[in-house]
Order: sequence, then C-alpha cells, then structure tokens
Amino acid sequence: MRLFLLTLLLLVNLQAKSLFSNEDQTNTSKYIESLKNLILATQKTRGLTNSYLNGNTAAMLLVFANRDDMKSAIGNMEALPLAADPVINTRATAISQTLIKLNRKAFKQEPAKIFAAYTEQIEQTLMLAQSVSKRFSKDLTSFGKDISAVMMEIMLPMTEYTGRLRGLGAGIAARGKVSKDDMENIAMLSYKLQSLNEKLQDQMTQIIAKYPNKLPSSISKELSMINKEVKSYSEFAQKTLLKTPQKVDPDNYFENGTKLISIIIKAYDTSNKAIREDAKGWI
Repeated sequence: MRLFLLTLLLLVNLQAKSLFSNEDQTNTSKYIESLKNLILATQKTRGLTNSYLNGNTAAMLLVFANRDDMKSAIGNMEALPLAADPVINTRATAISQTLIKLNRKAFKQEPAKIFAAYTEQIEQTLMLAQSVSKRFSKDLTSFGKDISAVMMEIMLPMTEYTGRLRGLGAGIAARGKVSKDDMENIAMLSYKLQSLNEKLQDQMTQIIAKYPNKLPSSISKELSMINKEVKSYSEFAQKTLLKTPQKVDPDNYFENGTKLISIIIKAYDTSNKAIREDAKGWI
C-alpha cells in the first residue's frame, strides 16, 4: 500500500516537472535572450540616430555606445548552441551583416530612410525570435510553449512599437515640427502598442491562472506597471508631443520611452527566468 501511494505521488508530480532537466529548453531560452539584447540595442541605435540626424548632436556618442552593444549581442548569439542550426545561422548571419553595413552608412543617409532600414532589420530579428520559439517548441514543456509565445509574439513587439514611438518622437522633438505623416505614424503606433498591451494583460492573466506555481508573484506588479506606463507614454505622444513638439525635450522623451521598454523587459526577463527554472529536473 505504501509503495502504491509513493508511485501514485510520483506520477502526479511528473505532470508538473520532468524527471530529467530539459537542456533544449534552456538553450532556446539563452538564444532568445541574446536576440532580445540585439533587438533592444538596434532599437536604441535607430532612435538615437534619428534624433541626431534631426539636429540633436548630443545623441552621437550614445549612438556609438549602442552600436557596441549590438556587436556584443551578435557575438553572444554566435557562441550559443542554437547557432549551429543551419536555418537559424543563415538568417542570423544575414541580419548581422546587414546591421554592420547600416551602422557604417547611417550618418550619411536621410533620417526617414535609415530609420526604415533599421526597422526592417528589427522586424527580421523579431521574426527570427518567433521562428526559434516555434522551431523548437516540441522541446518545450506546456508552460514553456505558452509563455515563450507571449514573450515572442507580444512582449518583444511591444518593445518595438515603443521603440518606434521613442525614435520618431525624439526626431520630431529635435526638429520642433510635426508633419502629417508624423501625426499618422504616432497615432498608428500608439494604437498598436495599446492593443498589444490589452492582449498581454489578458493572456498573462490566463497563464498565471493555468500555471499558479510557475511565475513569481512579482509578475502581477510588473504587468500593472506596463499597463500604466503604456497608457501614459501613448497619451503624452499624442496629446503633448504632436501639439507642442518645440516644448518637448528630445532626450527626456527618449528616456521615457526607454523606461517603458525597460518595464516590459523586466516582465520578459521574469518570464524567461521561469522558463529556465521550469527546464530544471529532479536530477
């Protein structure tokens, strides 16, 4: 009877945790971490370059610092086990080579053109991140699949829409003037950011309920902060930046966007840490 109960307890717990550690899930987690770092560094480089090209000369040194962060992220990606996958390697190499070329000619291009070029490579990196998640989803636990999908398909795109708001807005503030295209772009980005935020809040609520012991209690506070700051930044961009751009400091506007991205990334990092913990087995 005692042996039966112990066996039953073991079978029940096996549903929640594997007997052996999941190295593939850990490797996936590490790779998407490096992809995240590349995306963030490229977003900052794009935004600061746009601010500089629109007249904010103080942004130049920060551009070079973030280019170094891009190189570091690329180096880390190339050193990880998933880089050996031929499909991933081919796409990652194409992205890194294009980014290197963009950095070399960025200051010689028109602001809108170079902004669009960086945006295209960020979108390629986002698609690579989503491909990595889906390509290796068979190696993930149920929790790993659910949370990584939110990270790749909602959290990282949220940083991108914020990054575009930040970069375009800093350029508008540096220029002190707003065009019709500016108004349309800021309105569109604000709408997309707020829509993704609503999706994030809904899906994370479901995941927390489905896996009550997988994420730390701090995640609820992090989600609440995201919700608050998304509304605040979007409202400022539409109601203050577009109406009185000459009164908005480009550096302060940029830093406030960076603050929002950092809040989103905090929830991302909490989720990624939970994936790694979930990958640990009993042995």
